[in-house]
Amino acid sequence: MAACVLCRLRPRLRYLSGLRKGFSHRVISKLDIEPDEHDNRTAALQHLDAPQLEDYRVHYSPSSYHHPVGKSALSQSPSDIDDEGRCLPTHAPLFWQQSNRYSVSSSRRLSSSKNTLLDLAFNRDSERNTVVPLHQQIPVSPDVKVDTRAFLKCRPEYSSVTLDISQRPAPIEWERVVRLLQKVAVLKGSMKPSDVCHLFVELSHTNSDKIPLVKTDQRFVMLLRYSVENLCLFSLPELLHVLRSFVWLELPHSHTVLGMYEVELSRRADKMTLDQLLLAADLWRCIGRKVPQFLKQLYDSVYLYMGQIGLPELVQLFYIMGEGRQCPKVLIQPIEQLLMRHLQQLQPEEVGAVCLGLFKSQTSLSGAAVNRLVDKAHSLVGDMSDFAMVNVLKYLRFSYLSHRAWMEAMTHEVPRRAQGMGVKGLMHVALACSALHYRSDRILVAITERIPSLVPHCRSKDSCKLLWAFGTLGFLPARSPSFYQSLTEALRQRKAEFLRYPEHLLTGLLGLAFVSQFPEDLIELALSPDFVNLALKSTQLELKKDLFTLDGAVALELPQWTGPRLSCELREEVKQMLWKYAQSDMCQKLEVKEAEAALQELLGGEKFVCKRMILPHMRTIDLEVHLDATGQPVPVIPEPPTAVQNSSPKCASKQDLRGMNIGVSVTDDLISKLTNAKNLPGPTIAPPEVQTLSFVNPDEGETMFKTGLKLTSTITEMITTPSSHRAPADSDTIIKLAIQVSSRNHYCHQSQHLLGLHAMKRRQLRLAGYKVVELCYHDWISMLRKSRIEKMAYLHCKLYNSLEA
Repeated sequence: MAACVLCRLRPRLRYLSGLRKGFSHRVISKLDIEPDEHDNRTAALQHLDAPQLEDYRVHYSPSSYHHPVGKSALSQSPSDIDDEGRCLPTHAPLFWQQSNRYSVSSSRRLSSSKNTLLDLAFNRDSERNTVVPLHQQIPVSPDVKVDTRAFLKCRPEYSSVTLDISQRPAPIEWERVVRLLQKVAVLKGSMKPSDVCHLFVELSHTNSDKIPLVKTDQRFVMLLRYSVENLCLFSLPELLHVLRSFVWLELPHSHTVLGMYEVELSRRADKMTLDQLLLAADLWRCIGRKVPQFLKQLYDSVYLYMGQIGLPELVQLFYIMGEGRQCPKVLIQPIEQLLMRHLQQLQPEEVGAVCLGLFKSQTSLSGAAVNRLVDKAHSLVGDMSDFAMVNVLKYLRFSYLSHRAWMEAMTHEVPRRAQGMGVKGLMHVALACSALHYRSDRILVAITERIPSLVPHCRSKDSCKLLWAFGTLGFLPARSPSFYQSLTEALRQRKAEFLRYPEHLLTGLLGLAFVSQFPEDLIELALSPDFVNLALKSTQLELKKDLFTLDGAVALELPQWTGPRLSCELREEVKQMLWKYAQSDMCQKLEVKEAEAALQELLGGEKFVCKRMILPHMRTIDLEVHLDATGQPVPVIPEPPTAVQNSSPKCASKQDLRGMNIGVSVTDDLISKLTNAKNLPGPTIAPPEVQTLSFVNPDEGETMFKTGLKLTSTITEMITTPSSHRAPADSDTIIKLAIQVSSRNHYCHQSQHLLGLHAMKRRQLRLAGYKVVELCYHDWISMLRKSRIEKMAYLHCKLYNSLEA
């Protein structure tokens, strides 16, 4: 039976019910009571002040107290700002997930020590406005303590705009607490606002282990009610004193009384000083309540105090913006100017706090400002805490800005610090490196040596993002078998969490697929109809694409697979969606259009070149050409729409895929003309056979073009002769080429290491029977400035060198 409380309101309570417009105070609530609580608690339930609350019944039902996890609004993309949230063990999995990766987890475990009897007189709010209170946050890795507010110790001026939660008020004796509560019962309605404030401040000195007894005492309930009656009469300092007391008394952030205080503070915001506004915002953060209306008033007031904002106020403003997950666009330029003005005075932990605030609020500063900020961080990196250092990396990840000096410093700092860092910090280091395409084996090896010992403390999100980051950077399992094995096993141990966070499982499995790891039991879960339906309910379209990529990889790399697959209809839907995007984006890039046109001219027409997504699940396009055994171009035969590479038994088979007809042909005459010594000064030499062609690097070809290769009219004529005028090839053997116009974003920063997704694509193209021909980004971009004939000569070298490879 659900707990039910019915009561009749006396006139005083009726007055209270009309005190704040917009608040409903039906006196129906659930009580969260445990039988082993102190006797005083039971007495409080049974003997409420009769003149105040009459004729109520209480029914206790433990089954009524399922603790839901509140949803929060979403933002973005692959890079997750809900990095401060935590995934709780799932005993009864919920079939939904938070969509905002960049919001603090709103999961909250309600207990009897975090509820008050005031819910008898006020309707309990739903689970809105939920943020994990600072005093309730539990580190994921209990062996690694992180002070997230260390910047407050940098300057004494912070004491006027923040609450130092590490400095709890000196405790008072329990007898003193009892006398204070008795005073409430004696004074009752005759209390003045100053009396109410004084009592709250005194009670906030209660020893922490006795606070649950205070909060469930009927006299404390009365005091809360009287505080609401006097709400309009409190002075601003008194309001802030009471709010500070609520922090120490651990009032639940969903408590209805707090909603009234939020309304009152928002109403008075235009009369508050900048310090009072910042302090109130910090107190709300310490309580753990989201107060968007009050923060809006704060941001609107910032303009009025722009000339008064000093360094401590500015850093605290960044902190509040981060915790509130918002920065109004109109504020970005003014605060950027203020930040640049105070930049050189920032201390190491303040730099970290600024970066974290910018990261959490998704605030984009100008590139020049970000560079200057990270320059400052680089000059202080040796004195930074691990937490501050990771915050700088977070903001670089968000900005997609690779700061060379900072990243080089990380190759020394991370190995030095790794053994003392927690799993969350190491995950963010790896994630930043992968987002910035920065591969440093020193950093990666240091992380792999530390992580296996931290696996018991890993959330599913930590494990999956680590696998994604290392897979993206192409760090192979052979380098650290224990790293991949331990994290994969961690995924198995936390399967229940994936019912709430399906995106995490797909992230981890794709990271493993990048490095040819396919744990079949986890893949079977990810492709099961129930999980697919759950993932498709997500508002993130990326999950549909991720499922498609995983399904396609399984089709090619696990030929023995008999487990579940995506339906043909879903695959076709995603394929068409991806192709539509590719036509409007990748297909329109200048370097792709130029390569397509030059190949068509070289090989004899449009029918010899097909621009399409050979492997649709890889989301990128290729230029397909077919050659016969003699090097003659063969017309490309487009596959019917249903012949998708990753088809199930109802669709085209994988063997059909490997027999797809795609290629380009080049004649012996063309090769002979391009390599004929008649192009060079000196006597004429007979054209060599195709077999005598030697490999020519793209760089060599470009140098050859620059240093005197004479493209005569004869060569030009041969290059541009349509292949339809040439003799047909006799052989039925087809060589399939997948010509890729690569981008520098396909590689790790300043290296020849392919990123995981692109390495996997090339691997799967080979499995599908293709030879991969890359038009290297730097080479091909430089060739775009060359003549038409030079482009075709370059492409000829690339095609025929691939045949000898």
